[in-house]
Amino acid sequence: MIVQILFWTFLGSVASLIGGILLALRKKPFSHKQSMLIISFAAGVILSTALFDLFPEALAAFESQGNTDLLWVWTLAGIVSLFLLEKSLVWYHHHHEEHAHAKAVPIMVTVGDTIHNVIDGIVIAASFLADTRLGIVTAIAVAAHEIPHEMGDFGIVLTKGWSRKKAILLNLASSCASFLGTIGVLYFRQASEQLLPIFLGFSAGSFLYLACSDLIPELHHDCEREAHTQNFSQIIVFSLGIFVVWGLIYLLER
Repeated sequence: MIVQILFWTFLGSVASLIGGILLALRKKPFSHKQSMLIISFAAGVILSTALFDLFPEALAAFESQGNTDLLWVWTLAGIVSLFLLEKSLVWYHHHHEEHAHAKAVPIMVTVGDTIHNVIDGIVIAASFLADTRLGIVTAIAVAAHEIPHEMGDFGIVLTKGWSRKKAILLNLASSCASFLGTIGVLYFRQASEQLLPIFLGFSAGSFLYLACSDLIPELHHDCEREAHTQNFSQIIVFSLGIFVVWGLIYLLER
């Protein structure tokens, strides 16, 4: 059973990197227009993941414990934590390098993604302990909605100047965090069930911060100087990111 759970955790989390790795292996650098489209897609994916996936799951988990007020506490904790992290990173890079904000965003994306991957591991393992078939379906569902998410994350770090090798290695390490969640459930089952709602609320808050504080504002920086067709393309791609996540969640829950 343990080997089976670890295998499906690998399939659900680590194997979902394939789309992002293919994106990273392209030889030509991204143009400004392409970078903005990638950020548009990532913003839509991350925002809709928070609102369509993490928030409903967190609310249901807190309701089962009889204390929904804590959802907003831990959501706020996620927002404040990333705010403080970004402040620290920008301050550090401001004193050591130029383009401080550009240096901070990829790190925050990786931190937020790592927390999300831990949650994925918890959810997959908990589903297997309830029913093997449910665990398999959950792992496939995780992989399906993680593929566009990981492509968005790869796109962000690549457009912010990370090398292909660095992007692949750090995203691979981040995805392996799912095994921490899986192992935690297997060895600390009761404690992990109590902590799952907290992780979900915290992750939802961190994703909201990333989308609304860093990614979406970046799309407005040169808005007045960009062609109308380029602004329209960003809106279309942003909407596509939202629709992809919503569509996957809708299909997988039927």
